[in-house]
Amino acid sequence: MVEQYVNFVKEFPLLSSALQIGVLGTIGELLAVRIRMGRWYFFGPGPQRLLLKMIIWAFLGITFKYAFTGFFAYIDAIIEKGWWFQVAKGSFLYALSVSFFANIIYGPVFVTFHRFTDNKIEGKEMDWKSLQKAWWSLVWFWIPAMTTVFILPKHLQIGLLSLWNIVLGLMLGYFAVKTKK
Repeated sequence: MVEQYVNFVKEFPLLSSALQIGVLGTIGELLAVRIRMGRWYFFGPGPQRLLLKMIIWAFLGITFKYAFTGFFAYIDAIIEKGWWFQVAKGSFLYALSVSFFANIIYGPVFVTFHRFTDNKIEGKEMDWKSLQKAWWSLVWFWIPAMTTVFILPKHLQIGLLSLWNIVLGLMLGYFAVKTKK
């Protein structure tokens, strides 16, 4: 089964990114809501909103794959220009560098787009204060989490990123409940 998974993600990198993030990103979001509300909530009556959220996650999964490729090239370019530290490819510091720049450049755009689409799907107004908290997750959660992602071979990175989405959903749900108490 593992071999089939690896072959699938190698052969269909964009499709596998869309599927992994589409499914596991949605599950992470559902878990956060479940913990926060104390019951399952699927974003409204009927499957339409849930399906739209899954489609948005899938689209984001494709953008992640492109962004990962771009930010590895970005780090290589700024190291070559002498604008960044000399770090060995494949090292922890190299992965941290890619994660840092991906999260400070691409991260805010991703978080804002995702929050905007979530609000449109759920018929809510944009909560800018809440968005600022989401941006901080790029620093305290995503930079460390994606450092572990970028240490892996490229074909396994989206899979781990997908699992980190579930972890973040669990954490955010827990923090929301703890804050209420």
